[in-house]
Amino acid sequence: MLAALGYDSLDALAAATVPAGIRLGKPLQLGEPLSEHVLLEELRTLADENQVLRSFIGQGYYDTITPSVILRNVLENPGWYTQYTPYQAEISQGRLEALVNFQTLISDLTALPIANASLLDEATAAAEAMNMAFAHTDHKRAVFLIDAATHPQTIAVMRTRAEPLGLELRISEPGAFDDVLSRAADVCGVLLSYPTTDGRVFDHRAVIAKAKAAGATTVVATDLLALTLLVPPGELGADIAFGSAQRFGVPLGYGGPHAAFFACKPEHVRKLPG
Repeated sequence: MLAALGYDSLDALAAATVPAGIRLGKPLQLGEPLSEHVLLEELRTLADENQVLRSFIGQGYYDTITPSVILRNVLENPGWYTQYTPYQAEISQGRLEALVNFQTLISDLTALPIANASLLDEATAAAEAMNMAFAHTDHKRAVFLIDAATHPQTIAVMRTRAEPLGLELRISEPGAFDDVLSRAADVCGVLLSYPTTDGRVFDHRAVIAKAKAAGATTVVATDLLALTLLVPPGELGADIAFGSAQRFGVPLGYGGPHAAFFACKPEHVRKLPG
């Protein structure tokens, strides 16, 4: 490889590739090597300096409690990651079983029959839902409506993804969607937040019915823990539902990202990502 590129050594290749302004220019000061026991003690000392505080960030990031029964029987159960047969000493089968359990749970809570497993985070899941709505109209409708009470990071990612597609995003209160849907024939989809980013809950049945009558795909950003009590998006008439799986006991982890769940009706399955 070096000969093909015209360099005598890896150092010469690195010097030509890595800008001088970001190279250290001197050896790393790593100190003497440590034994595993001493290193673990030092790491524990550093970890003890962390302060565990209550989070008030909201907007899709919440403190959680992982029930001990889940820890024992799923996360700490070696049956998920040890061999199932003498020739399969790997995690794959246990992981597949865990995934189908996850997908079944998502379908039950959203009342939508198809669920994937899974997407990077809630914001990119929203962008994928927008792409699906756009594709469902054969890219002939280029307006997408967004509930103004959606998480700001979700709207930001959707703006970025919409620009190269030539999609026009219109952000407003859902009450204003009626007028747009009744006048415009170029709306490909509608995103509603349920609950909203500040925790309010609205019955979106009327808006969803209006969107469906206008030929637009209805998308609901929702919360798994809320769906244990609320009417699920599928029963409201939604075509697609998504959100963050962080609410089901996944620690905040200094910001994520946390895997997104995503579910839809069968007619959208050919465009389903992940």
